[in-house]
Amino acid sequence: MKLALFDCDGTLVDSAALIHAVMARTFVDFGHARPELSQTKSIIGLTLDIAIARMQGKPHVDDEAVAMTAHYKAIYPGVRDEAGVDVPLFPGIAELIGTLAANDNVLIGAVTGKSRRGLVHVLEKHGFTPDFIVTRTADDCPSKPHPAMVTECCSETGMNPADTIVIGDAIYDMQMAKAAGATAVGVSWGYAAIDELLAAGADSIAYRADDILKHFS
Repeated sequence: MKLALFDCDGTLVDSAALIHAVMARTFVDFGHARPELSQTKSIIGLTLDIAIARMQGKPHVDDEAVAMTAHYKAIYPGVRDEAGVDVPLFPGIAELIGTLAANDNVLIGAVTGKSRRGLVHVLEKHGFTPDFIVTRTADDCPSKPHPAMVTECCSETGMNPADTIVIGDAIYDMQMAKAAGATAVGVSWGYAAIDELLAAGADSIAYRADDILKHFS
């Protein structure tokens, strides 16, 4: 039996355009310069308050970052609807989840810096809700790369971290996996460069969604 723990943004779904649209609106609404897309991509995976503080070059989350986080969450649905931007699956992900869900020796979960509301939206939109039996979000655990998301999923499912594969696109995913004692699989289609993923501890790189299946054979 193995546990597959998927990151969401940049791994399951291509959400950079939507996240950036909301982030840009938030920064402008607070009187700051509109960030570049590359800045937004660099923080995807972190808990939102930490991400906003880091984009501003702040060493810690301050009152403004907390206020901006609340504003981001409040305007997210409206910006999504106004811009007509949502979160499409990356190629092959639907088939991958379907194959893993049909394997009695695999449990599927999600470990994400998204809010629980955001994760629920993604899982419901793509029909994945029945397949993901364990989830941890920014509302439940410390931000990646802290290992709590992984270790709590392992505890809930009764799985050993040594039998757990974390699949993600960010250096924070790789660092989190290694800190928890799990296998780290980086994906090439997300928002971090392959060399960054390898430097952060990735045990292997998936170049296509079905490359991930070899870890569960």
